[in-house]
Amino acid sequence: MSVRLTTAQALVRFLAAQHTERDGVRRRLITGMWGIFGHGNVAGLGQALVEYADVMPYHQGRNEQAMVHAAVGHARQLNRLSAQAVTTSIGPGATNLVTGAALATINRLPVLLLPGDYFAAHPADPLLQQLEHPVEADVSVNDTLRPVSRYFDRITRPEALIASALQAMRVLTDPAETGAVTLALPQDVQAEAYDWPEEFFADRVWRVRRPAPDPAELAEAVRAIRAAERPLLVAGGGVHHSEAEAALRAFAEATGVPVASTQAGKGSLRHDHPADLGGIGHTGTAVADDLARTADLVIGVGTRYSDFTTASGTLFQHPEVRFLNLNITAFDAHKLAARTLVCDARTGLEELARALEGHRVDPAYEAEYRTGKERWEQVVEAAYRAGDPSAVPTQTQVLGALDAVVGETDVVINAAGSLPGDLHKLWRARSPRQYHLEYGYSCMGYEIPAAIGVQQAAPDTVVWALVGDGTYLMMPTEIVTAVQEGLPVNLVLVQNHGYASIGGLSESVGGERYGTAYRHRAADGTFTGAPLPVDLAANAASLGMEVLRAKTVAELRDALAAARASGRPTCVYVETDPAPTAPPAEAWWDVPVAETATREAAIGAREQYDRQVAARRRHL
Repeated sequence: MSVRLTTAQALVRFLAAQHTERDGVRRRLITGMWGIFGHGNVAGLGQALVEYADVMPYHQGRNEQAMVHAAVGHARQLNRLSAQAVTTSIGPGATNLVTGAALATINRLPVLLLPGDYFAAHPADPLLQQLEHPVEADVSVNDTLRPVSRYFDRITRPEALIASALQAMRVLTDPAETGAVTLALPQDVQAEAYDWPEEFFADRVWRVRRPAPDPAELAEAVRAIRAAERPLLVAGGGVHHSEAEAALRAFAEATGVPVASTQAGKGSLRHDHPADLGGIGHTGTAVADDLARTADLVIGVGTRYSDFTTASGTLFQHPEVRFLNLNITAFDAHKLAARTLVCDARTGLEELARALEGHRVDPAYEAEYRTGKERWEQVVEAAYRAGDPSAVPTQTQVLGALDAVVGETDVVINAAGSLPGDLHKLWRARSPRQYHLEYGYSCMGYEIPAAIGVQQAAPDTVVWALVGDGTYLMMPTEIVTAVQEGLPVNLVLVQNHGYASIGGLSESVGGERYGTAYRHRAADGTFTGAPLPVDLAANAASLGMEVLRAKTVAELRDALAAARASGRPTCVYVETDPAPTAPPAEAWWDVPVAETATREAAIGAREQYDRQVAARRRHL
């Protein structure tokens, strides 16, 4: 039996019938589709979404990149077990997907991209917005999505969709291979009818595997842990994706091995767990980085070991340090010449705990890191503390005020600027999903659309997007989407009149903060004078948000509490004291400095750089 439908209609019906299953729990795989319509998808997928509105929810976006960010936030909140699709027109609508696709793939988060494409039949050539290539007629702008997609195909015939759609679902649901998946859809093929086999639309379940460790690898890992005197576990995002938080807690409590976390892994243990040391690396805590320097065994669980985590190869300094990596992706497990446990994070931790029964670290080591944890908590308290409630708050006092307001299951979202470093050092994560930092790509503009995606995934959860003025100016447009869909996301808009993070980095590497402040430009190219007369709070209000302005610490506390209780999209706007109040970096980050220069700032920065880079190690 067959059903005659257009390619676009068939795709929508197929997507509505896909499900995932893990641990016996079934979920819908594609929960909805984001779209901005233009030529290339309005007559194909646009019509199909109208045809099947009862089975495929549609969400209207304002910017194609932002739609991908919303879908990624949605997938992360749901532990990659559900995803969303994104459809665009051809041309600029499609190329606007590239940044979001890179973010999804780098962070190992699933999203299905459905950009329109040029006519497969070439009835006219060139078309509006077509990129012409003199020797490759099958190239389109959508080919820019190839390197940032985990799977890519251009569907030039209706029947070609059958195999490609199944491959797309395979990749989206593969815990080791997931990321952005792109099916480029020529606009004539979208509208073309075909007799589809009914089996294509049957309910299909994609089981998300929990592979167990190889017995030989497990035995070697157990020997390594038993032999270690100063083991340190680094929890990455894979702990969350696998829902391995309880297994990690049981492992830490049974063995006494301390746990530090990457940006993606923070919250794997509650902040007040005795074994939780907080963040590690360039933006890590003093206690975590001190232990990392002296660890003789580093147990990486679900981490990619980015340069922020390893302090650009300078952090792990024990002369005989070795690595044991538990990761579902062999590519990541083999990093740093490690012993490997290629398996699911939860399964691997459970089997390690069973095999290590009765083993525990030396009590003196446990006492050492617990004392360090207590000292760091005092640093956090000092950064959060506000002596004068009538004073202009610092950025860390903003975090302290928010810390006092959030509930156990609230979600706090951030991605770029100076806030990620402050949050990684200071934030007290109370639950596994509370700390939502996109730091694989650190993409400015992620926060507001991601908050929308999280709110869709968890309607009863209070969601906070922490945004600096630089990030806000990149992508405020999805505020309109939150208002349109009635999603009560809370925006904390921190105004410090410039790119604070890059300004500080510029100063440290000899760039003298050039081009990092929002100021009037003088004739010689320098930036002088008062801040620009820009009112971002008024802008947020014009896009439909309720805006609460806070000028003091006391007003900020009241505004945050009011926002949390408002039940509608609300912005808390606060101008901060720009003086840095966060604890300084506890480890280095490699940003190459000019090897030759005439200005003293650059000369001094290069001298400091040469001293730091000398500590880099190649772990072999």
